[in-house]
Amino acid sequence: MITALLIDDDDNLRAGMKSLLNRYAPEIAILGEADSVKTGTELLLKTEPQVVFLDIHLGDGSGFDLLEEVNKRGKLNSQIVFITAHEQYAIKAFRFSALDFLLKPVDPDELEKVISKIKNVLVKSESVAHIDLLLENIRKKVDNFKRIALSTADGIHLFEISDIIRCESEDNYTKFYIKNNKPVLISKTLKEYEDLLTEHGFERIHQSHLINLAYLKSYIKKDGGYVVMADNSNLPISQRKKERLQELIGKQLNS
Repeated sequence: MITALLIDDDDNLRAGMKSLLNRYAPEIAILGEADSVKTGTELLLKTEPQVVFLDIHLGDGSGFDLLEEVNKRGKLNSQIVFITAHEQYAIKAFRFSALDFLLKPVDPDELEKVISKIKNVLVKSESVAHIDLLLENIRKKVDNFKRIALSTADGIHLFEISDIIRCESEDNYTKFYIKNNKPVLISKTLKEYEDLLTEHGFERIHQSHLINLAYLKSYIKKDGGYVVMADNSNLPISQRKKERLQELIGKQLNS
């Protein structure tokens, strides 16, 4: 069994979540429930569950306040699954921090996906260091995140976004090429990272390639068109991306 807590200030939502877990994840054993930062902190420190289903909005603060308080008073060893409405800033912070979240109303299919991921995480005994990255991003209250958490087969690793040279699609996986590191393979699609990294100076130049323009060395027009990156890789450019890339290069030269 996987031990868990439910922390939400809405009695009906907690009841609904328990019902969903009973039906779709009977392996989850609920150790207790709480409805505030104060009661949730006390319960979490006392029970030390493997998983916490945590609402963002609590009566006396936020789920982030709760995590800050737990970090002050002891080591957080639980996996966190946030439950949230469509709050774009928080969702973006979760994605940069490789944290799981469920949107209200909770979809059973999404719940099953999250539970499956949690099982894999617990089997690998991954650390929860990426919680610190989330809190760092939330505290700053800016969209320009500097670091990203990448969940690999051997654990979760934090990298500076500015050190990412390029990303390459490998079916439903994405391979990250990072300065002074070995390539890192992530079980998410390139499209997901395109959505996160475009505002950080990355450009999708091909179905299989997302590049950091800061590491672009050359744009070669012959042989169908390709770029040479700082890691000396030669990457093709799709026909529909050539004009866009030339426009971006022109802006860089004129800036």
